[in-house]
Amino acid sequence: MAVLEREYAVFNRMKDRLEAEHYLEWVVIHEDEFIGAFKDFQVAADTAVRRFGRGPYLIEQVGAPPPSIPSILGYAPAKPALRQAQGE
Repeated sequence: MAVLEREYAVFNRMKDRLEAEHYLEWVVIHEDEFIGAFKDFQVAADTAVRRFGRGPYLIEQVGAPPPSIPSILGYAPAKPALRQAQGE
């Protein structure tokens, strides 16, 4: 079984209820158990580490969109001095 597979399964089963009751809060799930919801990521992380050490456990923000990482295409420094420093 993949790492966090059980935790994501629990999260997905509870998703509707979590979004209704804990929207934009951070939840901690360990194995098959919902541990709690927290308004602050650091509090969620501290709780998870205190209870379960290095894990694994899932800390997920309820209702948050997936992160988007923009790609940089054709990057070239705008300043000529930077181009020269890079050997162009």
